[in-house]
Amino acid sequence: MLTQKTKDIVKATAPVLAEHGYAIIKCFYKRMFEAHPELKNVFNMAHQEQGQQQQALARAVYAYAENIEDPSSLMAVLRNIANKHASLGVRPEQYPIVGEHLLGAIKEVLGSAATDEIISAWAQAYGNLADVLMGMEGELYEGTAAQLGGWTGWRNFIVREKRPESSVITSFILEPVDGGPVANFEPGQFISIGVDVPALGLQQIRQYSLSDMPNGRSYRISVKREGGDAHPAGYVSCLLHDHVNVGDEVKLAAPYGTFHIDVNAKTPIVLISGGVGLTPMVSMLKKAIQDPQRQVVFVHGARNSGVHAMRDRLREAAKTNTNLNVIVFYDDPLPQDVAGRDFDHAGLVTVKAIKEAVLLPDADYYICGPIPFMRIQHDALKELGIREARIHYEVFGPDLFAE
Repeated sequence: MLTQKTKDIVKATAPVLAEHGYAIIKCFYKRMFEAHPELKNVFNMAHQEQGQQQQALARAVYAYAENIEDPSSLMAVLRNIANKHASLGVRPEQYPIVGEHLLGAIKEVLGSAATDEIISAWAQAYGNLADVLMGMEGELYEGTAAQLGGWTGWRNFIVREKRPESSVITSFILEPVDGGPVANFEPGQFISIGVDVPALGLQQIRQYSLSDMPNGRSYRISVKREGGDAHPAGYVSCLLHDHVNVGDEVKLAAPYGTFHIDVNAKTPIVLISGGVGLTPMVSMLKKAIQDPQRQVVFVHGARNSGVHAMRDRLREAAKTNTNLNVIVFYDDPLPQDVAGRDFDHAGLVTVKAIKEAVLLPDADYYICGPIPFMRIQHDALKELGIREARIHYEVFGPDLFAE
């Protein structure tokens, strides 16, 4: 337990760390990678190059300091971090490494202002946070390993099918090389895939939502091509699109994630996605419509039919399931889209324009897509009177060890 004095020191120095946060975190990563270059195989080096990782960790440190009197307010965030860490295979022995270099970076950047008392307080605070995360991650590892088809660490899978879903999204169906069953998952969860990236000379890990419902035999991911081969954001997605084919092997971690539907609930669900954000929604959708009494609304926004993945299958599902309503927005429709009326609304997704369809009694709302898109949908739902507890969203982005 942290003493009140320790909490007071952390709170008092948080603004100083926030002011110098980016410099501290940049120094932290430099120190850590020089001492432990093997950790480059765990971190997303594209986000390192772009500065996203540094900014995210700086914000996380400040948020922890702000909430140190009542860490319970951060439990949802910590659960999300723990799931991402478990998917990456983060282990207890890595926490002291992070702590050592984070504190070293604070000393280096702040100089004499970082007194022994301040460093001691932050060391205690970091240790407390690490204990919480290690406890959560340990429970996740145990739970995954105990279930049928479960495992920890990496497991080899073979690509059984590779299917283009649009001009930018391709699906991969993956089965374990050992022929055994695979762990069950909650619709909406993700897996990590580890591949060697020749351009970096490193392994890189990316997390992709599972885009099909559980079947006990295989997993499906649907990957959007990002940037290009030489563009940092495209290191892994381009490699998967261009060089990983049927019969090739990849390494997967077991499914994790806090963004998923309650499969036992009977209340309506509204799924709102933009672009490749539809991938976890498809998994949720396929599971939810198995219950003919459960009302499901799927709202999706895309540029046009050329990049709208799984379009025909979604339309067919709507025709054959009376409890499903699919609503499509195209913000830049092609001439053939307009001629064939392959979409319902022109422009960006706006839930206010379809409020009669989405304002359902006791409904839960799930949002996935680019961060600006999610913010717009979240705020619009709040303005329509939806309670925060009913709004759920997935953010794939930089974190302490992830993305």
